[in-house]
Amino acid sequence: MENWITEFMEQFGYLGILFLIALENVFPPIPSEIILTFGGFMTTKTELTPIGVIVIATLGSLIGAIILYYIGRILDVERLEKIIDRWGKFLRVKKEDIRRADAWFDKHGNWAVFLCRMVPLIRSLISIPAGMSGMKLVPFLLFTTLGTLIWNTILVTLGAMLGDRWEDIVAFMDVYSNIAYGLIAICGIAFIIFYIRRFRKN
Repeated sequence: MENWITEFMEQFGYLGILFLIALENVFPPIPSEIILTFGGFMTTKTELTPIGVIVIATLGSLIGAIILYYIGRILDVERLEKIIDRWGKFLRVKKEDIRRADAWFDKHGNWAVFLCRMVPLIRSLISIPAGMSGMKLVPFLLFTTLGTLIWNTILVTLGAMLGDRWEDIVAFMDVYSNIAYGLIAICGIAFIIFYIRRFRKN
């Protein structure tokens, strides 16, 4: 995948970066780390500029985030509650669980969107619960832009600074991603254990 990404970016420049970053937000397995660090490297060899890469990458992130946000709006809380009415007994989930999660996002949604933009995998998926909770579009775009801008600026700048050694950053980010995935897995397991224990008590 890395070769395809770099070849696509070399061929299409800014437009390629815009497309790949938008696609990465909708399809998280595509690694933004490669796109951004190689984009930074390209600024040392081509007419691309660091600011241009950062701006176009942020725009691409917003496009992808908006798509997932509106998917979340389609799968709103009311629709989820209807699903719970029908399948809740099998899923071991109650309407109250959905409402609590929705209330939590209403309270902490801005910071959740901002911080999660710097966490692999979740940085894309956070747009869905934002849409589902009915988070207003303007704050969603604002905190998405801020978090994404930080993420993009760091990786593009590092790619430009290291030049030919841009892949060293990708290797480091792989370690960071693995740690993040491990923490996500631990949280998932804890969530499952919580529901099993609650089910046994009931």
